[in-house]
Amino acid sequence: MSRVAVAGGGIAGLAAAYDLARLGAEPVLFEASSRLGGIVETVREQGFVIECGPDAWVTEKPWAHELAVELGLAEQILSSNDCWRRTYIVRGRALVPMPDGMRMMVPSQWAPLFASPLFSWQARLAYLREFHRADELRAEALPEGEDESVASFVRRHFGEEVTRTVAGPLLAGVFGGDVEQLSARAVMHNFLKMEREHGSLIRAVQGKQQPEQPVFSTLARGLGTLIDRAAATLPASAIRLHCEVTAVAPHEGKWTVRFAQDGASREDRFDQLILATPAHVTRRLMEPVDPEIAGLLNLEATSAIVVALGFLPASAARLRIPRGFGFLEPPTAEAAGGEPPLLAATFVDQKFSQRAPAGAVLLRGFFGGRHAPALLQEPDQQIAALAHRQLSRLLGPLPQPDVTVVRRWPRSLPQYTVGHVDRMEELAARVAHHPGLHLTGNAYRGVGLPDLVRQGRAAARRLVQPAGGQR
Repeated sequence: MSRVAVAGGGIAGLAAAYDLARLGAEPVLFEASSRLGGIVETVREQGFVIECGPDAWVTEKPWAHELAVELGLAEQILSSNDCWRRTYIVRGRALVPMPDGMRMMVPSQWAPLFASPLFSWQARLAYLREFHRADELRAEALPEGEDESVASFVRRHFGEEVTRTVAGPLLAGVFGGDVEQLSARAVMHNFLKMEREHGSLIRAVQGKQQPEQPVFSTLARGLGTLIDRAAATLPASAIRLHCEVTAVAPHEGKWTVRFAQDGASREDRFDQLILATPAHVTRRLMEPVDPEIAGLLNLEATSAIVVALGFLPASAARLRIPRGFGFLEPPTAEAAGGEPPLLAATFVDQKFSQRAPAGAVLLRGFFGGRHAPALLQEPDQQIAALAHRQLSRLLGPLPQPDVTVVRRWPRSLPQYTVGHVDRMEELAARVAHHPGLHLTGNAYRGVGLPDLVRQGRAAARRLVQPAGGQR
């Protein structure tokens, strides 16, 4: 039986360990903190189900759904309330709804676009021109394999206003990054394919049949249930909490893993090694082994801070939260008084059922970007008060919450900057020089929950093939 060390107990590492055990290997999962799941964490308090990290997975990506079903959680899978789906963009002190039928920054219908107060007449004209510039845009498209920034790509199609008003907030909400730096090839590859085939992105999406499925899915008791259920499939001896991997080294066809446990430095020998640690940790571990790999892992990463405010029915009765899933604020905005603005907020009880008691309201706010490093040092009470002020500015005066949760996720969002895909291909080629070494996690080929499940399980299956080949 192959012994495999998995360093990092986030969802990618846990998914890898789950598949390793299921396929007959002997995984040992090292996690430096007191719990598994990484940024996937659910708090349940006074009837609220509060996600401290991601709150859902994108339904059209099947991998998280598949894992949930395998773990016996099919009856808990919960769809988003898409009849309530609307996203607002912050403009000054107002929330302006995005037009219906938008696929990111691309309209699938003309009427909602022209009726929307979100765009000036110049932006609407830019949309019209994009539709009629199909041949020109197809000719301008970069050859497959070349890259540019998201901002460059969007500007070429729709101009500066759409780039700043829609693309910036949308991508900052997902990646916590700057569209001037983010790689279009890495984060918008479907749109690049549309450009090469159709020229006009509007022509590509208009009239295209959209699958009749909810946009988001989650679990009724929270995504922490996925972590708990996957961990329960592993023997207790396979999980080592409070156990930080401090060094790794190849040795006679195996891997030596040194780790800190109970105040002492220990080591163990394994046949294979999966590093599912954050990029900066993996870089530190690989520096003595292969400086070239370490250099390719020199990725910028931004931090996120999540603040959840729960209002029980007596407090919530006075609230007038607009119908929708939440809002995004342009990352260049400055809030009143020079305070750090929220990047986004979710109206959780409207996005998903069973997240709050009947008549209650649950809001989640997100800080990040250039303001995050300073906020990380502030006490929970001050961060919660700041979120309360920012939400009150946009939603009207809020009472004091009945439940408050604050979570900091430092350096949790690696930045897929221009050239990222090529760097990852170069990295994979370099890792192949080290038999038994595998890298997985959100620094490589996707940051969402389904992508992390897919990557973790793929790493395991490369090591251990079931009888009859890969499923």
